[in-house]
Amino acid sequence: MTASRPAPVALEAIPADLASDGMDGEREPDRAGELNPPAGAWDDTVVIVRVYNEAPVVGGVISELVAAGLSVIAVDDASTDASATEIDKAGAFRVSHPINLGAGGALQTGFEAALLLTDAQYIACFDADGQHQVDDLLGMIRKIREGYDVVMGSRFLESAGATQMSWLRRVILRTAAKLLNRGGGTRLTDAHNGLRVVARHVAADVRLSYAGMAYASELERYLTRPEYKIIEHPVHILYTEYSKAKGQPLLNSINILAEVAAHRVTHWSRS
Repeated sequence: MTASRPAPVALEAIPADLASDGMDGEREPDRAGELNPPAGAWDDTVVIVRVYNEAPVVGGVISELVAAGLSVIAVDDASTDASATEIDKAGAFRVSHPINLGAGGALQTGFEAALLLTDAQYIACFDADGQHQVDDLLGMIRKIREGYDVVMGSRFLESAGATQMSWLRRVILRTAAKLLNRGGGTRLTDAHNGLRVVARHVAADVRLSYAGMAYASELERYLTRPEYKIIEHPVHILYTEYSKAKGQPLLNSINILAEVAAHRVTHWSRS
């Protein structure tokens, strides 16, 4: 994979052995000061944005995060459109895959880049398609600072307001959450919500092996360990015409339910 550094970038200086870890990034001497900006309200957090062919919207998504004072690592998962250009113009640090590794592969790269390139205490996951809201993310960062290991977004908490989704999608996601909750442990109201914030030590233990959408069930196992202090936070997801057209939300919801069911069957068979 390769890395590209636009200006400005609010990240720590790249270690000397960066190339040996699979990322190719060269520090520009006349921009050294930008690598260590003054401390801000959110300087303890870095945001991972997974990107695959999101050129129409990703620039606006990243620009809003940067304008809020957040550092952003965008993982361009071998996009074939102008996503890389939009990422660079918006001011994120870009890591590019030469081949598409899917959602799980991109997220794993994002975690590894955040751990390698920054000393952030918290690592957030934020979608590139405009569904997530920065205000929700900031609230989740405030919450994890209270001493939590994991804060997970939920569309089904009362104070989140009414996220607009079809009744069938709502039923599928609630059913998936019930399947995840069987067997004890952390009780979640939402299944596979992509808006998450985790403490640094949690991200360091994540080892995702599934490349496609099945990564979400695998990630859930890492984030809901009994020793972690976990809480859900109300979020409001924006299902725009763009995200619905691109993401095939109902099909994705059915896939989520199938993945969760398969995960539970596998788990029970090992118990």
